[in-house]
Amino acid sequence: MKIIIFGATGSLGRHLVDQALAQGEDVTAFLRDASALDQHHQNLRLVEGDVLDPAAVDAAVEGHDAALIALGAGRKGGVRAQGTKHIIDAMERHKVRRLVCQTTLGAGDSHKHLNFFWKHIMFGWLLKQAMADHEEQETFIRQSNLDWITVRPAAFTDGPVTGSYKLGFPQSESSLALKISRADVASVMLQQITADTYLRKFPGLSY
Repeated sequence: MKIIIFGATGSLGRHLVDQALAQGEDVTAFLRDASALDQHHQNLRLVEGDVLDPAAVDAAVEGHDAALIALGAGRKGGVRAQGTKHIIDAMERHKVRRLVCQTTLGAGDSHKHLNFFWKHIMFGWLLKQAMADHEEQETFIRQSNLDWITVRPAAFTDGPVTGSYKLGFPQSESSLALKISRADVASVMLQQITADTYLRKFPGLSY
């Protein structure tokens, strides 16, 4: 399968690239600076561009089967929502149906899963703009005509793929660790390329 990864040089994006290549996928890494990803593989193609440039995104998306989004805030701030909007527009134009995006646990109706620290200190104060960016990002995804899955992971940690996590838990879930390794997040996102269990849903992900 031909997939394109946005945010390929981020802490999560690098795991997505590595795991996708290990699975035998044909991978396009979309990034501002090709030198930032020091990796060579016969199935890896690097495309330089700015996700805030709709023409660059449009040219990169064409010909792929799926897109994965792991965007950070970037230098300019507010990158996630606007960049995602450009990706969605390009996918709809070129009939690329499958979109898998990473937002955050705490967005939308998953806010109730957070503890006091994450609700009021982190997302209520320190990361308030980041949460607003994710909320707008999810709105664009929800309004699209794509076959999308939006994974909402808890706080990132280092560590290997464990395969032992809670995914798509109910609103009543009360025993979350509120953390998850980037490697497990990448693994879950790649599973969603072909799985329909969470089609047009926002599954939470945490240990």
